[in-house]
Amino acid sequence: MAISREVHLLARPDGLPSSDQFHIVETEVGDPGDGEVLVKNSWMSVDPAMRPRLSNGQQSQHQVISGGALGTVIASRHESFKEGDIVQHGAGWRELHLSDGGDLEALDPAGFPETLYMHVLGTTGFTAWGGILITGRLQDGENVFVSAAAGAVGSVAAQIAKLKGCYVIGSAGSAAKCAWLQDTLGLDVAINYREGVLRKSLKAAAPNGIDVYFDNVGGEHLDAALPRMNVFGRIPICGMISAYNNFGAISSGVTTLSNMVYQRITMQGFVVWDFNDRKAEFLDDMRAWLRAGQMHYEETVYDGIESAADALIGLFTGQNTGKMLVKLS
Repeated sequence: MAISREVHLLARPDGLPSSDQFHIVETEVGDPGDGEVLVKNSWMSVDPAMRPRLSNGQQSQHQVISGGALGTVIASRHESFKEGDIVQHGAGWRELHLSDGGDLEALDPAGFPETLYMHVLGTTGFTAWGGILITGRLQDGENVFVSAAAGAVGSVAAQIAKLKGCYVIGSAGSAAKCAWLQDTLGLDVAINYREGVLRKSLKAAAPNGIDVYFDNVGGEHLDAALPRMNVFGRIPICGMISAYNNFGAISSGVTTLSNMVYQRITMQGFVVWDFNDRKAEFLDDMRAWLRAGQMHYEETVYDGIESAADALIGLFTGQNTGKMLVKLS
C-alpha cells in the first residue's frame, strides 16, 4: 500500500471560489493487480472549464476534483503499459492513480517537454486550432479578435491567426499581459480590458472591422465585438469565462445581437472532441510551428498539490499567463 493525497470539494462555491472550499485527503492506493497500472502524477492541469462543474452538480462533493493529469507508470501488470511510460489521464487531482488502463493515453514526447502535451500539443492547443480554423473557418489575411488572448487557448488561437497573415487584436487584463501579446506573440493590437471602455477601445483597434471573433469570455466582450463584425463574420464560441463564477454561469447582458441579422453573422459553440478525426493534422501543424520557433507559450506553475485550489482561483483573478499547471513533488 502507498499513501496518496488528492483534492476534494468540500462546499459548492457561490461566486469566486475560496481555498477553504477544498480539502486535501490522504488515501491508500494498492499495488496493481492483473491488468492494472499505477501512475505517479507529475503535473495537474488547471482549466477555466473546471469552475462551472463545482457549482452545477457535475462535480461531487467529498470526491476527488475532476481534471487532467500527466505522470509516469511506476508499476504495471498491463500488457499495453510498462514502467517508465509517460501517460495522460483525466482521473483528477491526485498524486497516485491506479488504473485499468482504459483512461490512460501513452505519450511519445517526440523531443518536446512533456508539459507541452497539457497545452500547446494537448487539449488547449487542439481547442484553439479546431476552433479558429474549423469552426471559425479562418481565411488568410482576415481581421481577427481574440478575447482572453493571454490564456492557454487564446494565445494559441491568436498565434495561428498571425501565422495565417491576419491582423490580430487580443484582449487581456493587465499591462504586462498586453506587452507579452504584442512583443512576444506579435499581435497587432493588445487591449487591456480593465482600462477605458472596451467597446471604444475595440472600435479604435479594428478600423476595418472583424471577420472572426474567437470568444473565450462572453458578456461585455461579446457585446463589444458584435457591432464591429464584418458581413458574414464568424464567432466561434469557445468559453464564457466572465460568467463561470455566476450562479448558473449566467452571462451579463448582450445588447447588440441585432448585428447578427444585418451583418449575417454566424455564431457557433464548439467543444474539442468535435475535431477528433483531425488530431493527427493538428499535431503535425503544431509540432512544425514549435520546431520553427513560430509558436510561443508560457506556463504559470504552482508547486505542490496543496496549491491546487489557489491555482484554480488564480485563473479568475488574473494570475496566469498561458497555461496554468500544478507541479507535484
